[in-house]
Parts: sequence; C-alpha cells; structure tokens
Amino acid sequence: MDCIGKNKKNLEKGSKLHVVYGDVTLGVHGISDLGKTFDYIWSYSHGGMESMVLDGKEWLYREPHPTFWRALTDNDRGSGFHLRSGMWMAADLFQKCSGIQIAIDQKEIPLPIAPENNRYGIEECAEQVEISFIYETITVPVTKVKVCYQVDVIGQIRVNVHYYGKKGLPELPVFGMRFQIPTKAVFYRYQGLSKETYPDRMAGGEPGIYTIKGLPITPYLVPQDCNVHMETQWLEVYRNTVKSNVKEDEKSKKELFGIRFSAIERAFAFSCIPYTAEELENATHQEELPFARRTVVSILGAVRGVGGINSWGADVEKEYRISGEQDIVFSFLIRAAKEE
Repeated sequence: MDCIGKNKKNLEKGSKLHVVYGDVTLGVHGISDLGKTFDYIWSYSHGGMESMVLDGKEWLYREPHPTFWRALTDNDRGSGFHLRSGMWMAADLFQKCSGIQIAIDQKEIPLPIAPENNRYGIEECAEQVEISFIYETITVPVTKVKVCYQVDVIGQIRVNVHYYGKKGLPELPVFGMRFQIPTKAVFYRYQGLSKETYPDRMAGGEPGIYTIKGLPITPYLVPQDCNVHMETQWLEVYRNTVKSNVKEDEKSKKELFGIRFSAIERAFAFSCIPYTAEELENATHQEELPFARRTVVSILGAVRGVGGINSWGADVEKEYRISGEQDIVFSFLIRAAKEE
C-alpha cells in the first residue's frame, strides 16, 4: 500500500504521506528515511502547528510563531531602544492569524474545514503537503508575516518565513521563529561559531562543531538576552524526558532523542535557553527567574547587534540594525536527529 489507512503497520519508509482532513486541523503522517514514524498536526483555530511528534515523542509545547522581541540588554536600555521599538514586544506576545493556505502536491485546495472536508476519505495520500499561515502584527502600521510549512515523504519540514517590511515601522530587535519544547534539553550541538556571538560580536567566534551541556544562561546581574549563536549551519537538540504522567522505567529515562534544524542557502542564528524573552524581561535579578521546565529554541533570520560602544547612550552601529521597513526572508529544515 502507498498510504497508512487505519493501520500504521501498512506504512513503508519513503511511501506517500497519509493526510487527515479534520474539522479544524490538518494531519500529516508517515515514516522517515530513518525508519521512524512522524505525526504532524496544524490547527486552523489556533493558527499554527500544534503537534510535532517524531518517533512517538512530542516536540511542541505551544504553537510556533514568529518572534520579534529579545529581552532588553543593558545597552538596549541605555540607548533608549525600548522606547523607540517597544511595540515589537506586544507584537511578539499577540498575533492574529488572518489567512491559511493549503496545497496538496503543489495544487492549492479550498480550506478543508467542515463541511468542505466531507469530500475526503480516511486514506488520502500525497507526496507533498504545504500549509501557510499569514499573521498580522498589532503594530502601527500593521504588517504581515507568512510562515509556510512544506512536508515531503520522509517527514522533513521546510519552513519558509517572510516578514513584509512596512514604511513607518521601527527597527526590530530580532526576527525569526520561536519553538517551545515541552521538557528541558540534556544538551544541544551545533555547527557554527564558538561561544556567544552577535552581529557586532563575531570576531572571537571560531567555526566548528560544539556541544553545550544543559541549557545555560549567562549570569548577568539583570537577566537579559543571551546565548545567541551566529552563522549556524545546523542545530540538534536532545532530550531524555517527555511531558507525561506515565511512570517511566530506568531504561526510558536514559534514552536520548533529538530534533535537527538545518540552514538552507544561508546560515541562521539561534538561541537555546529555558526561558522566553518575556520571562527574562520580567525578572530584575537571577533569583526571580521561574523554575526552568522547558526548552525555548529561537531560529533567527535577523539579529540586532548589542552595541555598547560607550556602555551607555550610544546606539548600535547602523550596519548591525534591523530595519522594520525592509523585507526579511529565510528558510530552514526540521527533521528528527539521528540517534546518539
């Protein structure tokens, strides 16, 4: 058989995708080239991807959305950047999904909500599934971001992200996609520059492959943005726990499983820490940070420099700023990492 049908035993590695047209969701299932199952669900009502299960392990705690904000650095405060660009913090917290587009095998179809989805059966197959979400910001003026997910027969997801610049919008702190993972990572590995780097702090970074244990954050007196890594080719995040009330045996606690983000055409920046930008922003001292429960991965297509030319007052140099009036486009791949 080319498709799953009701029985996952009918799945074959590299066979067609099994597509499920729910009333308010789109499901895509199959077996990867690694021989592992993948199960993805996108929600029309929530406006995004609500489940990414790789080999039976859930990788999403919340729907991924575009991210526009980083926790203010001391230099951001000193230069008054937050007073000029503070609307991006609100845009990071609240976004409106204003449109959804779906294409099956490169052919666009009407949004398959009820009763439109009644035309589909339980054994619908495809070689490629594409779903796009259009988000409107709550900035003045309003602009849009398009996030497109393309799934191939081996379960690899290509994510294309397009921010539409708008005249009159202030400079951005960052732009990218934020993924909240249900439990803490044991370690992450990446190919890129060593240590913490920013666009205007890259000279000391050495290219290579690096492994970081746990989810460290830089212990600044006041919590702020940290642990950004520039010029990254790929990132792998590994866990050994799941968000479940089921009692685990000792063997399952030692099992490592991972996810891989890979650059397309040009390198990306990323951070992998246990807090969102807003959680860092709310704390004025390290002890005010909440208990670390999850992993927050930000895949960034644009990052503002940190400045600090005279410690206080001087803005970031012009070439390290992000214009809100210009388009930003980048892409990356998501798939299961190979077993350790």
